[in-house]
Amino acid sequence: MSDKPLTPIEIGLTAAIVAIEGNEPLILTSSGSDGDRLAGLPFGPFDAVSHRTFEIGLRAWVEEQAGLRLGYVEQLYTFGDRGRQAETHAERPHGVSVGYLALTRMPDSAFALQASGSGFEPWYRFFPWEDWRSGRPDIVDNAIIPLLDEWASRATNNEPGRPLSRSERLKLCFAAGGGPWDEEKALERYELLYEAGLVEEAGRDGREAALQRGKLPTLGEPMRVDHRRILATAIARLRAKLKYRPVIFELMAPEFTLTELQHTVEAISGRHLHKQNFRRLVETAALVEPTGDTSTETGGRPAAMFRFRREVLRERPAPGLRLGGRG
Repeated sequence: MSDKPLTPIEIGLTAAIVAIEGNEPLILTSSGSDGDRLAGLPFGPFDAVSHRTFEIGLRAWVEEQAGLRLGYVEQLYTFGDRGRQAETHAERPHGVSVGYLALTRMPDSAFALQASGSGFEPWYRFFPWEDWRSGRPDIVDNAIIPLLDEWASRATNNEPGRPLSRSERLKLCFAAGGGPWDEEKALERYELLYEAGLVEEAGRDGREAALQRGKLPTLGEPMRVDHRRILATAIARLRAKLKYRPVIFELMAPEFTLTELQHTVEAISGRHLHKQNFRRLVETAALVEPTGDTSTETGGRPAAMFRFRREVLRERPAPGLRLGGRG
């Protein structure tokens, strides 16, 4: 048996908590300790004595710390990569972060959030290249693709084997050369930028590609620890979920117009949807039913109000919004 001391492990629960306000997808962030300027996702330790499961622990400390009662909650991946984040003190436990995606509606009062040092921030602030609602973002062609092109041109034969080359991954992830944009590849895009040393987290973690660059470009706002990676995972998972589970209604008010529903789907998916095609899709899927009321807040003619038709969950196994082709 080896005499080498065992490294203690600390399990933390990290939550990507999503809400919608003003047609913008928001993520709950918490302020850092010791004057840390970076935003981070809410984080709490797993207490094996008090919490029967990870999810129970997550819900408990989010309600205690931020005053939020979460709706839909789903576990993402477990992040425990050694060397993925900057090492601190050798005597501290090695952190294993279990990431969660959680959906909630905006609270009526922000008092509890402010008291806990938390607040909602637009998630496109951290991932500006993911918002295609007004067309292809300038940052993709003006900054990201030229930098990744230069990085791809320096590929060597000594790199770990991958099924795709650097150039092929660039085309696949960032639609270089005019290819289709896949909104579900949010994590792959962030990982590519990290590997190429183009995000601040890579420099902070001491990655060679970032250290060789010296000054790093500003590609979205960085986050504490590995939280931007976890948020990218949550964005990708939620975008995929829209197609086969009606999770979008967890973010909607009990009653809504079809325009409000469309804007919410667009905000999450990051792309513009054709109005008539979207309405035809919703009607064909039979996901909603009219309430008989109308809204006068549209700025035009009164719009019919709808609610989620919960019976659809019993009628078929995948009642999602299949948004069609990508572009």
